[in-house]
Amino acid sequence: MVEFHQIAAALYLAAGVGALLGVVLRNGRIERGAAWGLALGVAVQGLGFATLHRLHNAPAVTDLPMAVSLMTWMGALSLLALMWRLRIPALAAVIGPAAFLGAFMAALHIVDRPEAGLAQSGSWPHVHVLLGSAGLGLLGLAGIAGVFFLAEHRRIKAKRNVRGRGVLPSLEALDRVNAIALAAGFPLLTLGLMTGVLWLQEVHGVFWFGTSHEVWMVIAWGIYAGLSLARFVGHQGARQAAASAVAGLLFLIFAVVGIGVLA
Repeated sequence: MVEFHQIAAALYLAAGVGALLGVVLRNGRIERGAAWGLALGVAVQGLGFATLHRLHNAPAVTDLPMAVSLMTWMGALSLLALMWRLRIPALAAVIGPAAFLGAFMAALHIVDRPEAGLAQSGSWPHVHVLLGSAGLGLLGLAGIAGVFFLAEHRRIKAKRNVRGRGVLPSLEALDRVNAIALAAGFPLLTLGLMTGVLWLQEVHGVFWFGTSHEVWMVIAWGIYAGLSLARFVGHQGARQAAASAVAGLLFLIFAVVGIGVLA
């Protein structure tokens, strides 16, 4: 329900601030505490999604605020999964605020929405949004890892305080996050597009409407298909892969949020 999203938003914000302080102060304990806060926020927001069906006027998961909330939740969940193997708690400094905005938008939308939507949306929209959001969340995580990689690479190249790098993630760890997130995110995005096509066919009898959302998502898929080929077939270097992931992230923000708001 809305209370779960509000609590999750507060936890995400605290986790993001804590992770940022951990990076600035080079304090591993603060970063680990921020990671636990992020995990708690993910758990609370998960309860919020699980209890949406109890609302009389539940919002549709296909609505932009709910889709963005689900996407950022998937991104935070993916980061936590990668933290089990990699020392990357500093990434919560970006994922935390992003998840905060997603949960906060969802909380406002749940309160303000007057009509029912979730119960009437069927199964295909849920599968489409879940797969698509998971893919977009992972691809967003790849872009965030790319931002950290480029910043750390530039600092090391300039030989600024290399010995005292403290708790920042290593270039190797960030590159692994980039590769894993891209390898998992692109297939999920592909499945999300395929289930969206099946949804249109089942409900409207067509495979394509040509809406701005559909057009930009297909363009995004084509861009990430190229990035995946360059990374895993063309053996793209780590720095070039990081820069490509950052460019992809900027495009996703425009294609998902920007077009959704303007449409």
